[in-house]
Amino acid sequence: MNKSLLKSRIFALLALGMLLYWFVIPAVLAHNVKELVDTDQANKISPLTEKVWNFYQKGRYVSPNAPGLVKEDLKKTGQVHLKKLIEGDAEINVVTAPIWYVALEAPNYPKEAFPEGIPVYYHFDGFSGDVHEMNTINHFIGMDPMKRGAPYLRMLAPYALVFLALLLVYFILYDSKILNLLMLIPVALPAIFLGFYAYWLYWFGHHMHAWGAFKIKPFTPTVFGDGKVAQFTTHSYPTWGFWVLIGISLLSLLALISRIKAQKQEA
Repeated sequence: MNKSLLKSRIFALLALGMLLYWFVIPAVLAHNVKELVDTDQANKISPLTEKVWNFYQKGRYVSPNAPGLVKEDLKKTGQVHLKKLIEGDAEINVVTAPIWYVALEAPNYPKEAFPEGIPVYYHFDGFSGDVHEMNTINHFIGMDPMKRGAPYLRMLAPYALVFLALLLVYFILYDSKILNLLMLIPVALPAIFLGFYAYWLYWFGHHMHAWGAFKIKPFTPTVFGDGKVAQFTTHSYPTWGFWVLIGISLLSLLALISRIKAQKQEA
């Protein structure tokens, strides 16, 4: 076998593994957990979905505002279980890899309880962190709740991720110039996410409502770095899921370069 072709398949296989483990599997198998809980249909959550959700929730952020039974569960088992969150009427998060986070510091949130401020994590298919608390703060300045942002994109995210996984599978199995072109999609994943993220930050900051208790002029929240909104200090930075995306992007690029080299050698 052509060495460049072999390298191409290895790089693509590694990218596929990262995509499946951190994004596709949790997005597909646990994609409807929050919706079922929010609509009082938690009894429809399958045992497999619950196991997947619990597995990917390990080590994730747990709010200081979590109910007592949730904190007890965390103390006893070292993690939070979905059943305890449902029993405690606590906030349910998505469990794919978090890509970006925003933390907000304010005088009324003590450093002892919130050492890094109020954190919210952005995923392809939803949010995690102190989403309810952040929505409360946003309401104070006349900003829409976070669920208004990219609703169709979040709904379609599991399907888009499956499409990307199938694209990598086909790229590994077949040699096609059309697949070469389509491989630019996983290569551009970090840029695609940042583009949508920046757009929706702009949208939120320029669609303020008059019912806000504190009136501020239209603005664009900080996309990257530290910022200031009224008396709040904000921090907006990539988190570990973004570096997973970078890894998928680089491996996809190496796979594409190796494939083009192999095609030229065989021409």
